[in-house]
Amino acid sequence: MANDLQKDALNLAHSVVMGVAGTAPTFSIAATMVTLIGAVGVLAPASLLYCGLIMFGITFAYLHLNRLEANAGASYAWVSRIFNRTLGFFAGWTLLVASTLFMVSATIPAGNATLLLFWPRLVNDQLAVTLVSMGWLAAVSLVVIRGISLTGTVQTVMTAVELAILLLLTVVAALKFAPAALHRLTWADLAPTAFDPGSFASGAIIALYFFWGWDVALNLNEETRDSARLPGLGAAVAMIIITAAFTAFAAIVLLALGDDEIRQASTNVIFTVADKLFPRPWSYLAVLALMLSTIGTLETSILQFTRTMFAKSRDGALHRRWARLHSQWRSPYGATLLIAGLGCLLLVLSLLFQGVGEVLKASINVIGVQVAYYYGLAGFACAWNFRRRAGRSLADLVLMVIWPGLSATALWIAAVLAVRRFDTPTALIAIGGILLGLIPLRANRKPRP
Repeated sequence: MANDLQKDALNLAHSVVMGVAGTAPTFSIAATMVTLIGAVGVLAPASLLYCGLIMFGITFAYLHLNRLEANAGASYAWVSRIFNRTLGFFAGWTLLVASTLFMVSATIPAGNATLLLFWPRLVNDQLAVTLVSMGWLAAVSLVVIRGISLTGTVQTVMTAVELAILLLLTVVAALKFAPAALHRLTWADLAPTAFDPGSFASGAIIALYFFWGWDVALNLNEETRDSARLPGLGAAVAMIIITAAFTAFAAIVLLALGDDEIRQASTNVIFTVADKLFPRPWSYLAVLALMLSTIGTLETSILQFTRTMFAKSRDGALHRRWARLHSQWRSPYGATLLIAGLGCLLLVLSLLFQGVGEVLKASINVIGVQVAYYYGLAGFACAWNFRRRAGRSLADLVLMVIWPGLSATALWIAAVLAVRRFDTPTALIAIGGILLGLIPLRANRKPRP
């Protein structure tokens, strides 16, 4: 049909790759690991492990809800169907806001990595980082407009190279630093009792930023073969891979780097580890992995934004213009240009902050709360919708009701506790970004045609 996304363009392998690339392992470590260790110290691996277990509950929710309805709007469509259109609207709106803010926190590490590789004397120049970041955002947006087939192929190659480099760094660092670790790690550090409520909430919200993005596999369901089954399966496999990768590398950073080295590393923590493992230029493999990861996560974040906006516009929840597709490439080109423009605007505004680190810290906290909100809505929707099937088997009870419901509850509690610890501007952006959706909600509230 004239207004359909490209059908059967992706397979199971693509779904796994998209799920992994959506979380951007190397990028997430580079952008967020220092913030996480600064918040919870040696409990960083445990924060990532427990957040991964929480996230599996949401993954199961997406898997089962996708079987109910394969819709590019994902959480927006499911929450609208199970609860009501208002809650569904805000599930989709929150993803749109978080994706837009992510354009800042995603492109800045790419700008840093590029300057480190080619113009190292400018790596601490915030204006130079911003300009290079804008260049990356424009380039990736053009690739996404060219359609999902090209994007899927490029993404597969980039993700394979990225994971190979990350695995190499992990193995070599473990062999070299385990006998003389700079931080002593014990099994007790993985126990839930090692956390108090405040530290668990802080760690969970920051760790959530690591995991956010795997659900892009479900936003691409209309473009995937066997759309009701394969996207959910791909997301589950991706979650296993990324939980192992994040937990392991958090331990590696603590083993290999001292406190001063971690603080000074900022968004270059992977390169700092690589520099202690390999002589230059081989340590620049870490920079290559970061650049590939950043390109990958920019692509998947733009895909999530545009597919969610496409689905909402198709339903009349937003203006119909955002549902228009390119006649040849079958991509929502207008929505792609919109997020690219908004991302560039936010990058310019980020110059008002004092340094790259402050920009990243603020955006990570805001996005973590917003993601907790819409993931939580999907978890509750799954538990409520399948509650009557819970008596059929223990597996259905656990995977469709208990685990998704508990995960959603944990995410919302962590978000509330985290917001209470934010400074006022960060809290206002996190909550205000969601409430801003009241404007388009009222403007577009009309009967379905």
